[in-house]
Amino acid sequence: MKKLFYLSFLLFCFCSSQENKINGISFVASNTLTSQKEIEPVIKTNANWITLMPFAFMKSTKDSTVFFNSQRQWIGERKEGIETASALFNKNKIKVMLKPQIWIPNGFTGHIEMNSEAEWVSLEKNYEKFILFYAKIAEKQKIELFCIGTELNTFVINRPKYWYHLIEKIKAIYSGQLTYAENWDSYQTVPFFDALDYIGIDAYFPLSKEKTPTINELENNWEIYKEKIEGFSKKLKKKVLFTEFGYQSKDYTTHEPWEFSKNRIVNLEGQSNALQALFNTFWEEDWFAGGFLWKWYDNHNNVGGFDNSDYTVQNKPAFEIIAFEYKKVR
Repeated sequence: MKKLFYLSFLLFCFCSSQENKINGISFVASNTLTSQKEIEPVIKTNANWITLMPFAFMKSTKDSTVFFNSQRQWIGERKEGIETASALFNKNKIKVMLKPQIWIPNGFTGHIEMNSEAEWVSLEKNYEKFILFYAKIAEKQKIELFCIGTELNTFVINRPKYWYHLIEKIKAIYSGQLTYAENWDSYQTVPFFDALDYIGIDAYFPLSKEKTPTINELENNWEIYKEKIEGFSKKLKKKVLFTEFGYQSKDYTTHEPWEFSKNRIVNLEGQSNALQALFNTFWEEDWFAGGFLWKWYDNHNNVGGFDNSDYTVQNKPAFEIIAFEYKKVR
């Protein structure tokens, strides 16, 4: 009887650690409105969350102008596209994170830095218009989670008061949960995670220089990062959310997971091993909220495949890993 009770207790602890995990997919916008046809393949991954990512554009890291919701953009990134997609995903019992983010041609958003106070103020006003525009859509659509920025470290470090004020303005119009997505190497420098619901990390941690690292090697190499992430989580008393995670299906995929080039040798095993190691390392931890796989295209039958080296798992062996791991808890 005692043995039965002990086994039941262990099962309860395991299930509790897995309960309500965010098993997410980053859904790439397209030039057509989302329909049920595009959602059906997502359902087969067993994902219970989706990220919608409307982009804004800056000319350079020194330009304060922010262009968004333009007729020149694909409809999937505009107001109508976000409203259509979020409504359909919720109809299919898939929750939504709205993650507006900046794109800079030939530049990294983490390096945005103005040359004067006047330029900083201009950037702040323009970014506020951008982010509040989508916060209002998130509230109207009853979107469950809103990401207030992505990989904007220099902006964040230089203007912390602005970000706290922006969070207050977002909360005044949006009643859902909030996160911010910081790059893997600078998440501990974000000053305002205490004002949000989740610590968001884009989890492109370098793990191995091997062409095809084993699952065991990757699990071992995760430990130094895991200890620091857990410590940060407990310090702030906030759960960690991998706002992005993923690996290209190429040689050396875990060496610099953020690096993207055209000259890549396809390696499906490397992608599968990397994803399995990540799930094994994090998904059973109570302090870990879950994450969003990078990335998923709407034209499922025509993307990915065994000759594709991109991040997507579509029509690759890694798809089965995602579907299996996400099926454990809904």
